[in-house]
Amino acid sequence: QVQLVESGGGLVQAGGSLTLSCTASGRTFSRSGMGWFRQAPGKEREFVSSISRTGGSTDYADSVKGRFTISRDNAKNTVYLQMNSLKPEDTAVYYCAAGSVLRTMDQYDYWGQGTQVTVSS
Repeated sequence: QVQLVESGGGLVQAGGSLTLSCTASGRTFSRSGMGWFRQAPGKEREFVSSISRTGGSTDYADSVKGRFTISRDNAKNTVYLQMNSLKPEDTAVYYCAAGSVLRTMDQYDYWGQGTQVTVSS
């Protein structure tokens, strides 16, 4: 069993930055691809970014490419999402997930509880 705990969300003005963290319990973290998803009010949950087990491969949704950076520290069992140049449309609950690097939710085995990111205009 893997537990994921996100942190780092908050309220920020448009153009600002936030860094989300997701810390995993268990010894399988370094063997798992990790992903970030988000869900805005009234919308479906969508893929944001993913990273391979070693961090050597990353993927980004077009809407965040060039603004967000995913990284991981396997020694700390933590994956990060650095978010720059934030826009109001980035407002959502952000979830981290473990078990895949694909863009589809059903490929992931474990999910965190989510952290709210609100970007004011």
